[in-house]
Amino acid sequence: MFKFSTLLGLVALVPAFTLAVGEWGQCGGINYTGSTTCDAGLVCNVINDYYHQCLTSSGPQPTPDAGNPYIGYDIYLSPYYADEVAAAVSAISDPALAAKAASVANIPTFIWFDVVAKVPTLGTYLADALSIQQSTGRNQLVQIVVYDLPDRDCAALASNGEFSIANNGLANYKNYVDQIVAQIARTCRPLVTSAITDLACLSEYPQIRVVAVVEPDSLANMVTNLNVAKCAGAQAAYTEGVTYALQKLNTVGVYSYVDAGHAGWLGWPANLGPAAQLFANLYTNAGSPSFFRGLATNVANYNLLNAPSPDPVTSPNANYDEIHYINALAPELSSRGFPAHFIVDQGRSAVQGIRGAWGDWCNVDNAGFGTRPTTSTGSSLIDAIVWVKPGGESDGTSDTSAVRYDGHCGLASAKKPAPEAGTWFQAYFEMLVANAVPAL
Repeated sequence: MFKFSTLLGLVALVPAFTLAVGEWGQCGGINYTGSTTCDAGLVCNVINDYYHQCLTSSGPQPTPDAGNPYIGYDIYLSPYYADEVAAAVSAISDPALAAKAASVANIPTFIWFDVVAKVPTLGTYLADALSIQQSTGRNQLVQIVVYDLPDRDCAALASNGEFSIANNGLANYKNYVDQIVAQIARTCRPLVTSAITDLACLSEYPQIRVVAVVEPDSLANMVTNLNVAKCAGAQAAYTEGVTYALQKLNTVGVYSYVDAGHAGWLGWPANLGPAAQLFANLYTNAGSPSFFRGLATNVANYNLLNAPSPDPVTSPNANYDEIHYINALAPELSSRGFPAHFIVDQGRSAVQGIRGAWGDWCNVDNAGFGTRPTTSTGSSLIDAIVWVKPGGESDGTSDTSAVRYDGHCGLASAKKPAPEAGTWFQAYFEMLVANAVPAL
């Protein structure tokens, strides 16, 4: 007993010391409890509120590769969506339909971060992508949707979010963006090529690339829906929030495409100029971020990229599909200093002639899965055809008593009964599978 007491006394006499953090290690940030002291010659740099890093100086910024960010990469398959599909398949009694439905799990979709609580899973997905990259030797690209603006979905009700402008919403949104960036930035370390050292912000996850669609159904409202009081009240917060997101995502090398509505929204001739001005101003005011690649169109909508003939609801707009819209918008953007490229969602665009009006967007009946994701787009302006909306997740509830009920979800063209936005809609998924073009 005496010997043990003596030992404790000796331990108490040993002075406490802090281990210094080496280059590229974390040295601070919200919720960080480790050492804040860097090795000699290093400086603790604030990457964002959640992640500070020991660097030799202020640290170089990542630089984008020239050209299409999708080229040379396999698109990571969302485990969350794969689980949804697997559960859906188990509920299908028709073996032929079930087999087709099962194949959907192998089609890449974007992963939506529509509440801040989901953000920590991004690190899990990146680690999973690393494992796939290491086992296959094939580069991985992770697709995400940044979607949590305060007073979100200002001209509708079905997808209202968790933040309110009146209740510290913009600050909460910036914190949400910081947390997304922190999931990526914590992995920064050097990449040395041709004697040039660069900060490769995904280099712990070698050759993994992140592409983001930023805020669906947000800025397009600033072109057409400022007569809606909620949209007018959200204009400043939307602009500041999206600008902040682009700037922060740029620091960690995320290729960003801001949502730009679709042909039936901003593709009308009267809307093209104002839309181009809005997006060009965003690009300029954000400091022309090098990873702000361009715009995403037709997100969660039903327009074809190349329609063989105009859907009757598109009359009299000459820009009756997404390629006409993009070809009309791109020169307007370029003339204003924004050299934008595009990605186009074709996840639910197989069937035309199914909407009562072009503005019908909620769970449109008789829709089908469309063209599979590809970089063979037929246009130098379009980087990729993608599936942004995970097919089978509802656009909004048809329950008229629900707080988030939107009248569009009760229209004759909307499939019913439908659950809340973002939740699984089994009958809709089975319909998308059955109506897929090309067939699954």
